Amino acid sequence: MDAKPSSSPDNPAARLLAWYDRHARDLPWRSKPGETPDPYRVWLSEVMLQQTTVAAVAPRFTAWVERWPDVASLAAAPDEDIMAAWAGLGYYARARNLVKAARAVVAEHGGRFPATEAALRDLPGLGAYTAAAVAAIAFGERAVVVDANVERVVARLFAIDTPLPAARPAIRAATDRITPDARAGDFAQAMMDLGSAICTVKKPQCLLCPLAVDCDARAQGIAETLPAKAPKKKRPYRHGTVFWIEQEGRVWLVRRPDKGMLGGMRALPTGPWSDERPGLAEAPGKGPWTMLNETVVHGFTHFELELALARSEGRPEDAAAGEWWPVADLGTAGLPTLFARAADLLKRT
Repeated sequence: MDAKPSSSPDNPAARLLAWYDRHARDLPWRSKPGETPDPYRVWLSEVMLQQTTVAAVAPRFTAWVERWPDVASLAAAPDEDIMAAWAGLGYYARARNLVKAARAVVAEHGGRFPATEAALRDLPGLGAYTAAAVAAIAFGERAVVVDANVERVVARLFAIDTPLPAARPAIRAATDRITPDARAGDFAQAMMDLGSAICTVKKPQCLLCPLAVDCDARAQGIAETLPAKAPKKKRPYRHGTVFWIEQEGRVWLVRRPDKGMLGGMRALPTGPWSDERPGLAEAPGKGPWTMLNETVVHGFTHFELELALARSEGRPEDAAAGEWWPVADLGTAGLPTLFARAADLLKRT
């Protein structure tokens, strides 16, 4: 499909924006009609939404902005509080970059987000997508915004059948051709809403779609097959052991190294994560240790991890390397999901 000029009344962008004006989702980070978007809320929501659903993010976003309502308050917050508040949202490098970016906005930009896509790219953790989304939605700059929903809509609209990820340059170029000069932020959000509600992964509701007349994949009867994806490689499997040391109603927690998986987060101690079951290797104390019959399995992006569970009432070998935390208040420690699940099992034994 060849995109029509943005000034044409038959332009897909015009039809999509008319649909969006009637059907836009009411989301806690979106400005109401006539309101000026808050760059802080736009940026925060886009970071939170990466690899996470709207349903999961909405209550967490609301709680977050009640605690840290602007970029200055976030920049001044202790790292450990921010990391604990992020627990359960995954991809913890995002939280570390969130702190760095907030502090850069305050220190280098007087507490105001830069208003261009190029300048936003200079902030820590703002890649091509996030910088484009903030520039378009918060500042009205024409920017090409392509997330997974937009990727799916555009692949179908132009019948781009090259498998992902090889198709991404063509999808971005096609998105560029139909992105309007005016209301680029609304257009980006409209594409996201369309992909979420109408142009869904399975059983797209083409009869309700404002772009159905433009859609090459629908015309060819292949909409549900796009975007095509290259076969997934099987993720390797790793093993580890998580250690629970409990005394007088308190459990021993450590803070993981800033660099690496789940960096900077409070966690239960673990030994190495390896191809073979490590047993009690690198246990944080002499025990004696009791091994549970249950395990916890967690999927990371590049591997699956199975953790055996061991508990003891001994002493940690290095008392300076961690902290005692009340078992009854463990929910306030901000443990990553993996360790929270392990703790739930270990508390009951």
